[in-house]
Amino acid sequence: MVFTTLSTGFLTGAGLIIGIGAQNAFVLRQGLLRQYVGQVVTVCTLSDIALILAGVAGIGLLINEFPEALTVLHYMGALFLVVYGGMAARRVFTNTAHLSATEGSSKRSLKSVLLTCLAFTFLNPHVYLDTMILVGGLSTQHAGELRWVFAVGACVASVCWFSCLGFGARLLQPVFRNPIAWRVLDAVVAVFMMGMALLLVWYPLDN
Repeated sequence: MVFTTLSTGFLTGAGLIIGIGAQNAFVLRQGLLRQYVGQVVTVCTLSDIALILAGVAGIGLLINEFPEALTVLHYMGALFLVVYGGMAARRVFTNTAHLSATEGSSKRSLKSVLLTCLAFTFLNPHVYLDTMILVGGLSTQHAGELRWVFAVGACVASVCWFSCLGFGARLLQPVFRNPIAWRVLDAVVAVFMMGMALLLVWYPLDN
């Protein structure tokens, strides 16, 4: 029973975090640049774990009671995505990402990178819906202490995913020695971020 619950939690967590997303795109880019990868992976993982445990503890119910908080995050997140998308679009024409990657120089401080990482995490209203409300709600299907076993499974999925994404990105570095590859990546990121921002503004947040 414990193993089954743990596996269910793992698969649920993996299904929610694996895929194209603003946070994942940021972690991938830091992994390719080899800049503060460990710190970024740690922040993303600990943030996910905190939100999952909070959801299982019942805090997700408070979000359902106060949807106005998610509405504020909805528009703040959209604004942040527009700004970051604009920065990616600018890199397409300046090609600064390729220079920083090949020369090993970091034009951003650790503080700046971590603040950006936290913004991608906590300004995304859907992270609360996924981790706190959905995972928290699904955990109630397991009796007693098993709901915490379910939570551990979801947390393990988060650790595995962000570790693989951040540290595994270096396997793609031979491709990104070409400056054109960096421009393509930044172009895709720019379009993706702008598209997500438009979706956040255009469509109401559905709890």
